[in-house]
Amino acid sequence: MEAILNSFLLVAATEMGDKTQLLALVLAVKFKKPWHVMGGILAATILNHALAAWFGQWISSQVPSHYLNWALAITFFGFALWILIPDKDDSNPDNMRWGAFWTTTVLFFFAEIGDKTQLSTVALAAKYQNLTLVTVGTTLGMLFSDGLAVVFGERLTQKIPMKWINYGSSLLYMIFGVGILMR
Repeated sequence: MEAILNSFLLVAATEMGDKTQLLALVLAVKFKKPWHVMGGILAATILNHALAAWFGQWISSQVPSHYLNWALAITFFGFALWILIPDKDDSNPDNMRWGAFWTTTVLFFFAEIGDKTQLSTVALAAKYQNLTLVTVGTTLGMLFSDGLAVVFGERLTQKIPMKWINYGSSLLYMIFGVGILMR
C-alpha cells in the first residue's frame, strides 16, 4: 500500500502544471469529450508507466543497494530542483484527425517519454521494486491531476498559483530523497 500511496502522491503533485496536464486541458476543450480524453490518458499512462516501472525494477536488480540508495536520493533531489523550472506546452493540438481517444493516447504516450513523471516512475520502481504497485500508483496520480485539468480546467489554476503547487511538489521530492538516505 505504501508503494501505491507514495507513487500516487508524488506523481499527482508532479503532474500539476506539467505539459501533459496542460495538454489534457487543451484536448478537453478542443474535443468536448472528457471521457474519451480520460480514456486516452489512462491507456497511454498504463503503457508508458509500466515500461518505466519495469526499467526501474530492472535497474534495482543490477545495482548494489548501497549505490542504488545514493543514486535514488540524488535523483529525487534533482527532481526537486527540476520541478521548479516551469514546463512549456510544445504540443500542437490543431492537427488532430484520429478523434479524442486516439489523439490523446498517442500525444500523451510520446509527451511522457523522458518527462518528470516517467522518470519518477523509474525511480519509484527502483525504490519499491514492485512494477504493478508503482504503475497503479503513478497511473492513479496521473488520472487525478489530469482529470482535474479535464473537468475543472482553468478554474483550478485561477484558485491555486502554480508556483505554490511547484514548491509543494519540490518539497515532496526532497522528503523522498532524505527518506531514502535515512534508511
